Amino acid sequence: MNTNLNCMNLDELAKKVGGLGVPGVLLLILATASAGSNAAIVATLTSIGGPFGIVGGIGLLGLTSLIGDAATTFGLETILKAVYSERKKTESVRLLLKEIQDLPISDELKSKLTKHVESETPATEETQEPKEVEIVDEGEDAVVEE
Repeated sequence: MNTNLNCMNLDELAKKVGGLGVPGVLLLILATASAGSNAAIVATLTSIGGPFGIVGGIGLLGLTSLIGDAATTFGLETILKAVYSERKKTESVRLLLKEIQDLPISDELKSKLTKHVESETPATEETQEPKEVEIVDEGEDAVVEE
């Protein structure tokens, strides 16, 4: 196998990048962006780790691996539909539709997500008419009208 990047074909490159996994690709991008500076890589891992420091940053890379595996197993469309179905229970449809339009995804996927969010109707419970209750002092009898 040829390791010279100038002569490497796309299939070989895909195999090598695929072998790294999502965390490896993120570290590769981080190393490239920092021009190979170890201090910059450590500082970035520490900052994305939040209060857990570099251990948290490495843990976050592991979490991205799990998310990447789920995305390849179920597909991005299925995951996004499930997320927006859950969010629709607590957030307005208009806000979700605006957010979908701002996502950096294909127009086809935006269209599918928009249709999915618009088509789902929240379960409505039958509501009863409120009862009128008259509040009286303890010495008097209470009357309830229905």
